Amino acid sequence: MVDKFKHISVADSRKMLAEDVAIFVDIRDITAYAAGHVKDAVRLDNASIPVFLQKNPKETPIIVYCYKGISSQQIADFLVGQGFEDVYSMDGGYDEWAATAQ
Repeated sequence: MVDKFKHISVADSRKMLAEDVAIFVDIRDITAYAAGHVKDAVRLDNASIPVFLQKNPKETPIIVYCYKGISSQQIADFLVGQGFEDVYSMDGGYDEWAATAQ
């Protein structure tokens, strides 16, 4: 059986951020990232993928997000394929994150 990424809600993502137990990966474009992103999120694009793959421990939880939670699923699946063990796609994406900010 092939391991798959998991889905995670914005609420559960916020808990993981508060506990500082996951790396947040933002796959949106640079303009969107600059306008706002999850605290300490790493912006990932084609140019930064090789460094990300090398420097991050495979067992660290990773939460991938995009605008609405669709494109992040492809990247989450890719990261699982690269050997990362605990990968999530954030349902609702940054749009829901921003809309539900406290």
